[in-house]
Amino acid sequence: MTEAFIYDALRTPRGRGKPDGALHEVSTLGLAVSALNSLRRSLPEPGLVDDVVFGCVDPVGEAGANIGRAAALAAGYGDSVPGLQINRFCASGLDAVNFAAAQVMAGQHDLTVAGGVESMSRVGIGASGGAWPVDPSIAIPSYFMPQGVSADLIATKYGFSRDDVDAYAVESQKRATKAWAEGRFGKSIAPVRDANGLTILGHDEHIRSDATMQSLAALKPAFLMMGEQGGFDAVAIQAHPELERIEHVHHAGNSSGIVDGAAAVLIGNRKAGEKLGRKPRAKIRAFANIGSEPALMLTGPVDVTRKLFARSGLSFKDIDVIEINEAFAAVVLRYIQAFDLDPEKVNPNGGAIALGHPLGATGAMILGTALDELERADKSLALVTLCIGAGMGTATIIERV
Repeated sequence: MTEAFIYDALRTPRGRGKPDGALHEVSTLGLAVSALNSLRRSLPEPGLVDDVVFGCVDPVGEAGANIGRAAALAAGYGDSVPGLQINRFCASGLDAVNFAAAQVMAGQHDLTVAGGVESMSRVGIGASGGAWPVDPSIAIPSYFMPQGVSADLIATKYGFSRDDVDAYAVESQKRATKAWAEGRFGKSIAPVRDANGLTILGHDEHIRSDATMQSLAALKPAFLMMGEQGGFDAVAIQAHPELERIEHVHHAGNSSGIVDGAAAVLIGNRKAGEKLGRKPRAKIRAFANIGSEPALMLTGPVDVTRKLFARSGLSFKDIDVIEINEAFAAVVLRYIQAFDLDPEKVNPNGGAIALGHPLGATGAMILGTALDELERADKSLALVTLCIGAGMGTATIIERV
């Protein structure tokens, strides 16, 4: 099998996903183009790219149809470069990387670009609709409930208190703040600029460096009303009758931030790197997807990690850096608990609670973060994983070259 190497990985800063966020004026296409253009530092001839694979979770309106092809054209990659849009909910950006790497591994493509984009301030969460929440034929047997209620179900089932999830959130903010102060994101951030070349945003906008246990304690549980009055607590208990009630512990401060952003990763075989005059930064070692229980929904990273290790022959003894998307604090705490991990190895530079989660882009973003951390800490192997709506998990292992 042909080896697939990562030659570069860049992302936009994450802008607050609200009308007053710095990136709200930039369209979904504009964000995607910004990410693709940033790769030109490693890709002087973009026409060499065999495919552009982009994740997008709500591909409707300005993000609709095929944002991968539109972005490739708008970024000037040339008519010959095709594009593809894929959607595996929150893992779309990482699955785009895996999809593009598989094209190279199969020997059918030499050079690909993968990534993702989401403008959550312009195209709202759930804008694309779907059968799962509204069609009783699937909603009832799969115990559909909002993700926040599922996160509270996980916290209740596995014993995470309000203090536990808040303490994790404060630590995420501290780590992200420290990472920015020490320039750990410097080589991977591509500022978003306007038509005149002026910087619109060059720094992650969602970080709350002043977050404390006291300030988070003042926030009310975000999913209490939909759980109790919306009837979803009853659904959760029906799925897990061993529980008497659901403890609602998640809120805006310990859940992933709603943000805008995009990311792009350059992947190719060794021949393509030589043609570009670039040395590989890492190699894609293994990747996997899995389905998990739809009611718990967000425990897929545990299941897919076990599958990935079984297929690759690796274990946590081999892994130096772990990046798991901080969709909710309980997701990461359950992952650490399930594998008895050293918390210091998990998300060492903070995560989506502090930085934000631009759905379709996040997987590609945290892959780049993991690669940067391998290089900074002079380590070898990193595991990247995300939980996914409807109960799924995606994971990838990269090896620093």
